[in-house]
Amino acid sequence: MATTMPVRGRARLDTMPGPAARVSRPAVRGQLSRIGGAVSRTTATVLIVEDEFNIGKLVRTYLERDGYGVVWVRSGEDALVELERHAVDLIVLDVGLPGIDGFEVCRRVRAASQVPVIMLTARDEEADRVVGLELGADDYVPKPFSPRELVARVKAVLRRTRGQGARVDEPLVAGPVELRRDAREATLDGVALELTMKEFDLLACFLQNAGLALTRETLLEQVWGLEFPGGTRTVDQHVAQLRAKLDGALTIETLRGVGYKLVRP
Repeated sequence: MATTMPVRGRARLDTMPGPAARVSRPAVRGQLSRIGGAVSRTTATVLIVEDEFNIGKLVRTYLERDGYGVVWVRSGEDALVELERHAVDLIVLDVGLPGIDGFEVCRRVRAASQVPVIMLTARDEEADRVVGLELGADDYVPKPFSPRELVARVKAVLRRTRGQGARVDEPLVAGPVELRRDAREATLDGVALELTMKEFDLLACFLQNAGLALTRETLLEQVWGLEFPGGTRTVDQHVAQLRAKLDGALTIETLRGVGYKLVRP
């Protein structure tokens, strides 16, 4: 019997054949309950994509200790295959993979799914971190790293992306703009807005806090989570992009020395 429920919005990815993944689900066994005839899972499944055996084994061990189910593969091609075979809640993705690298894997994942991604890499240059996050990664952990910190970041990203139990099926509406978090869709006068992942999350944050002053640091925490290597300039850049796409339909006011506020229509 399957022990996981499909990830919302997951679509087929371009895949290549690969060997069977290392799969362990100790936390899943014995922790299923039935609600209204449907299976409810009380844990999360993490896909580790790491070619270095010792690092992959270490990450798997720490995640399992905290009750996560784990699928571990050692190449980008295998990761794409396993995403077809398993419903996962989060991906820990190494950048320096043989064959398809982590950046390309992240790009393909984002083209079909909103499953959270934490990039794990030996590259510590700011440009590389920004590239990964701009491709849609939710966090970036450079090597060497503390496995306990990585687990903490996994928890933080899952908590943030799951909305800590908040209702996500209710649309957020302001003037002619409507945003549906469950469907990851935003419209302006009924026409779909073409937003990047972070622009969507930024708009959702403004709509949820309409009329309130939000500091750049608050926006970084709410939209990007933890510490973003691009700093507050990333907020300014994304606000400018969002304003352009809203084309004056909503007013995002700049509060000098503070941050921004979405003016209630």
